[in-house]
Amino acid sequence: MPPWLTISPAMDKQSTSSALDLYCQFAQDFFSDLNIQCPNSTPNTQCYPNTQLASDTQWAPDTQWAPDTQWAPDTQFQPFQYFPPDTNAGGSSKRSTVSEEAAAMSLWAKAQHLGEEALQQVRAAYGDHFPIEVRHFLAGWLEEKMWPDFDPENPSYEHYAAELVQAMINELENKASTMANTDELFLVKMKLNDSITMFKTRYANNNLALVRIIKHCLSSDLKIVQQYESTWNSAGTSTGDSNSSSLPQASASRMMEHQQQIIQPQQQPQMMHNLGSALEATNAEITTQIEYLRSRTQKTAEDCRHIEQQQESFAIKYHECTKVNAQLQHLATQPRTPINLAAEAKWKQQKELLENMLSQFVASVLQMRLQLSDQLKETISLLNALQMRVLDEELIHWKREQQLAGNGASHVQTNLDSIQDWCDALAELVWTNRQQVKEAERLAAKLALEPPGFVNILPNLLNQATQMLSSLVTSTFIIEKQPPQVMKTNTRFSSTVRLLVGGKLNVHMNPPQVKVSIISESQANSLLKNDKNVKGDSSGEILNNTGSMEYHQATRQLSVSFRNMQLKKIKRAEKKGTESVMDEKFALLFQSQFNVGGGELVFQVWTLSLPVVVIVHGNQEPHAWATVTWDNAFAEAGRPPFTVPEKVPWHAVAEALNMKFKSSTGRALTEDNLRFLGEKAFRAGNSNIQDYSSMLLTWAQFCKEPLQERNFTFWEWFYSVMKVTREHLRGPWTDGSILGFVRKKQAEEMISSCPLGTFLLRFSDSELGGVVIAWYGNQGNGPAVSMLHPFTSKDFSIRSLGDRLSDLQYLTTLYPDTPKDNAFSKYYNPFRDNQPPQKNGYVMPVLVTHVPGWDRLPNGMPSYPSTPQNMFQPQSPEGSVRDTPSVVSGVENPASYLSAEYEYDYMGQDLPAMDENAPIDLNSFNFSDFMPQNYKQE
Repeated sequence: MPPWLTISPAMDKQSTSSALDLYCQFAQDFFSDLNIQCPNSTPNTQCYPNTQLASDTQWAPDTQWAPDTQWAPDTQFQPFQYFPPDTNAGGSSKRSTVSEEAAAMSLWAKAQHLGEEALQQVRAAYGDHFPIEVRHFLAGWLEEKMWPDFDPENPSYEHYAAELVQAMINELENKASTMANTDELFLVKMKLNDSITMFKTRYANNNLALVRIIKHCLSSDLKIVQQYESTWNSAGTSTGDSNSSSLPQASASRMMEHQQQIIQPQQQPQMMHNLGSALEATNAEITTQIEYLRSRTQKTAEDCRHIEQQQESFAIKYHECTKVNAQLQHLATQPRTPINLAAEAKWKQQKELLENMLSQFVASVLQMRLQLSDQLKETISLLNALQMRVLDEELIHWKREQQLAGNGASHVQTNLDSIQDWCDALAELVWTNRQQVKEAERLAAKLALEPPGFVNILPNLLNQATQMLSSLVTSTFIIEKQPPQVMKTNTRFSSTVRLLVGGKLNVHMNPPQVKVSIISESQANSLLKNDKNVKGDSSGEILNNTGSMEYHQATRQLSVSFRNMQLKKIKRAEKKGTESVMDEKFALLFQSQFNVGGGELVFQVWTLSLPVVVIVHGNQEPHAWATVTWDNAFAEAGRPPFTVPEKVPWHAVAEALNMKFKSSTGRALTEDNLRFLGEKAFRAGNSNIQDYSSMLLTWAQFCKEPLQERNFTFWEWFYSVMKVTREHLRGPWTDGSILGFVRKKQAEEMISSCPLGTFLLRFSDSELGGVVIAWYGNQGNGPAVSMLHPFTSKDFSIRSLGDRLSDLQYLTTLYPDTPKDNAFSKYYNPFRDNQPPQKNGYVMPVLVTHVPGWDRLPNGMPSYPSTPQNMFQPQSPEGSVRDTPSVVSGVENPASYLSAEYEYDYMGQDLPAMDENAPIDLNSFNFSDFMPQNYKQE
């Protein structure tokens, strides 16, 4: 039991009575919550003087305390214990912390039993985005349906989120429709209907955002309830009585209402996993701070009004005192008659009274002014700290996520809406406090009262508030949608910029113009050094580079989208050493001017895009993406534009490569894949290094220096593999049917111990973007491993990988033991007989993959599909009319591959030898014999 409940006889009557009243309320609540009844306690029961409750007093389970029970002033209450029915005589068994009914209470029911301060924290999480009325009337449904296994950060949950939101809206409509049309429920019913309309309009295309908000509110409720429960548990253990029972939540919360000064709620960063996350905890914390600052701002506004009323009262009394002085001066000129002397004494008494009142007014006003200044100073200081957190942590973190999204990381775009809510609230609070400082200065000028030694801090506060507002406006002018980081001249591109505080500051009342230009790396550095001349410079010409910001009422966003920009010209700097145009970085500069407060404040704002590499031809794209990928992955916060480290640890490179490959192809790289890439990047083919994570990879090794015995770099090889996988092999790669990152020698070792017909797919070491089929089969001299010449994107654009594997019927088993058809049949495009001619009258041929000399399966069956009877049989739906065979690399030994040609089978007939030097007599050919009967002359 808390020590303050012990009542000492030494306490005076008034304090004892107050403590007794408090204890009676506590006892009533405590035993009421435990459903304890006492047959000996009846209404009007009184405990007489010197009554003492011993420490070993035990209360029967049916004990009940009457509401009007009275305790005598000298009653002493000693610490006691409550033993529920399941405890033993010594009270050492399990303690009763809460009744089953209380334990079964819903989260919202528990929240409603909290104290006023905690309830204020609960209310702070709700607002126009999710009204607290909806939480109240759908409490059971929300807690039952939401949200343990639901991840609102995962875009794949969008469909489920839409169903969940629609179900919630239906439940809310049913709740509103069943409410009686009474005066008491009219406003509530209207609020619910307004909420339904708001949900349908604001979140129609972003159901995940609403789900995220609801999860945040639920987790906020949970956190506050847990804090309160933890607070009481901490209070119970602090008494030193380990066997003391925990009080029911309702009693504890009411005690906390009466005795707020005893224990303040403690911060608990941990939250239940199924209802919260670190992001939601941050949201709740910032929202709570904003609500606290809003309440402080409202308090200082009331203080300003009170000071003004006091000063007006002072002016009235001062005017009365002036009139009294005038009366006294008049009486001083009159004869000293008894009547005049009596009148003079009366007026002097009134003057003394008024002067005392004026003195009190002066002291009171001075005290209120000092307190107001101190409160404004503290509020602005807290606002500045919160603003720094939002801008320097949350917004910078969002920008970093946006940059990593350029490498394929998942970027939570809707989180920007939360940041805008915070920035809007900060803008409103900073502006209001700035106006309050100006109001305080006006009141001080209206009644000049400055005691000796007084230091006026209001001018500094005004400057600080103005500077905060400037920082907030300039920092929240952001690029919501970045332009392409690899930008080709004369190609259309788009971008979107947004001001996060445009709505609250009414910037849209005078729509700002935004201008876009492109600047070089050196110009960007000069811009950060406040070189004003740079803002007019440009390193190129952009078409359609101006636009007006528009305010969208539904989303409360002030933004402008540039949809048809085009880079016409680019000015490049001189290159040094091995630098190329693909190493040079530019940035788009967005500039505007905002008027705030009806033109009272004017802000010149600008923001830079992520680094951009400008190319003029498609063959420059791979190296350009190397520059962008390295910059996105390894750019450090606060760097000078656009410096990046020259060398980084392999584990960081591997993470960036994995991120990009997964985003591009749909499946992440394995540890073996990354180890293979590390071996290739460090040119460590013959070494026994197993762990490359701590080794440093240089920029030159990454994309400048060619691989051993190759004429291309590591990045060029990786980029080509990623490109062919994304464009032609995404399905099999996602299925796990392509091993890919396997050395030739390793592939031979893997399948040489497998049954005949086993094959695997690997990426070629010698052919950029090449895919090699390695298989194990009979080759005349016995079983051996063979490698088919690499297929490239050109080959797959003619005939897909699935169809090629279907053609090569001697490939039967995908390594290690998966039947080929089980892995690839869904990618086959089977022949279709009787396909009608195309609209132009032509009938397309079918190209069949065939390896000369490999025409028999191990069981003697032919390795190729049945040769069509009509040589003009329709082609595979994915085919093309072009016949482009693979090309043997000039680096690897051509004999190690068997070339897969596209040819028609002559059923094993031996053709006569042909003398290549013999003259050709065209007159001996009858060309009409080679024309099909259905030939149509165009």
